[in-house]
Amino acid sequence: MDEDILYKKGFAVKGGDFDKAGEISTQIKATLKAMGMSNDIIRRVAIASFEAEMNVVIHAEEGTVDFVLTPDAILITFTDKGPGIEDIDLAMKEGYSTASDEMREKGFGAGMGLPNIKKSVDDLVINSTVGKGTTLKLTIRYQE
Repeated sequence: MDEDILYKKGFAVKGGDFDKAGEISTQIKATLKAMGMSNDIIRRVAIASFEAEMNVVIHAEEGTVDFVLTPDAILITFTDKGPGIEDIDLAMKEGYSTASDEMREKGFGAGMGLPNIKKSVDDLVINSTVGKGTTLKLTIRYQE
């Protein structure tokens, strides 16, 4: 599989660090732009990665992001240490949010994060264990 990797980079996300929130998705976007990806692919990746990054910042203690470019797809895996998702089907419904009152006061928690991610990617796999954390695996294909 490693021979299929064109580019790979890992990042760390600190929960609650709103000063740096969005920096990783901005770096991913810049990398794709420098590689000559289409604006449509860049837009989809930027939306999905920003929403996922913000979910880590808002809900988790910490997390990691693995960004991989293959000859036909962009793979981004977000893994966090946090409360986990009790009901993934419910969490996928537009408008459903578990954000705290404090997060809502900051303008977050509209319940559109996971639905926006799903709309922006070709494949979304969510694994979550309550009390331990969540992993999101995003796939955006750019070659047929």
